Amino acid sequence: MKYIVCEKPGELVLKEKSNPVRKKGEALVKIQQIGICGTDIHAYGGNQAFFTYPRILGHEIAAEIVAVDKNESGLQKGDRVVVMPYLSCGTCFSCKNGKPNCCSNIRVLGVHTDGGMQEYLSLPTGVLLKANQLNYNQMAIVEPLAIGAHAVRRAGIKAGEDVVVTGCGPIGIGIMKMAQRKGANVIAIDISEERLAFVKEHIGINHIIKANSNTVERLLKITNGNLAAAVFDASGYKEAIEKGPEYMAYGGRFILVGLSKGDICFNHPAIHAKESTVLCSRNATLEDFQTVIDIIEDFPTDAYITHQISFTGLIDKFDDLIKSGSGVIKAVLKF
Repeated sequence: MKYIVCEKPGELVLKEKSNPVRKKGEALVKIQQIGICGTDIHAYGGNQAFFTYPRILGHEIAAEIVAVDKNESGLQKGDRVVVMPYLSCGTCFSCKNGKPNCCSNIRVLGVHTDGGMQEYLSLPTGVLLKANQLNYNQMAIVEPLAIGAHAVRRAGIKAGEDVVVTGCGPIGIGIMKMAQRKGANVIAIDISEERLAFVKEHIGINHIIKANSNTVERLLKITNGNLAAAVFDASGYKEAIEKGPEYMAYGGRFILVGLSKGDICFNHPAIHAKESTVLCSRNATLEDFQTVIDIIEDFPTDAYITHQISFTGLIDKFDDLIKSGSGVIKAVLKF
């Protein structure tokens, strides 16, 4: 079978190998579509945390089962499945306490272990969610939306709250949509006018702010002088993360969803005076994936997926996809 591997930063190579051998408790799946995400881009650029080379990228996976034994989930040959790409151990402290998304021994497909940019994978049936009612485009974007669902659930967003999301990329958009469903008043901040225009038109974000020196002043006006009850960083950029607490109301929550590889620094008196709650939100759970599967019909999938690329054409087009100003919101790789 064919596969694409990131041999080292900046180098993708198309290769061939034997099909995987299915183990007990696993299903052999045929990959149909893969969403290309920030993790893949950072890995390609050499600035992804928790990463080693060479690695087959891809963890936003839409697949079809080609072989499976009788199982508790009722999965059968021919079923369309969304893959939850976080392989947890089930025995560590976090797993035993209902947080397999931050398992201390976690293996994320496309990060710690090889991912979906290959024709077939053999995976535990427990990470496969049946989704026969969805098309492959919808299935390929469940994972990034599930990250948003998890972050919003972790933050305890309530109806009527003012919520800031910094970063209008795929993860930020997921957070915005899930916060809207909770009844929050969402405010988007980004440096890209193009992306701000996108979330206003397609996600229905009424308040958009281009990040600059008067961002706080504009937030004060929008929130009647209170600032935001919750601020999500979905950018992963050091400068944006460090600015986040300035957008937060006294007694508010700051939720870090985007991942920065290096150190970040906050002024302690400033965050202490607000009795700030600082949270990290990592990955998602089966519950979050199922939430997205149940509501994705209401999501503007066709607008969200701006680019579709063939599997064999990816290597030649990857550099163009990640260029600034490319217009990409979400690119999907089609097999």
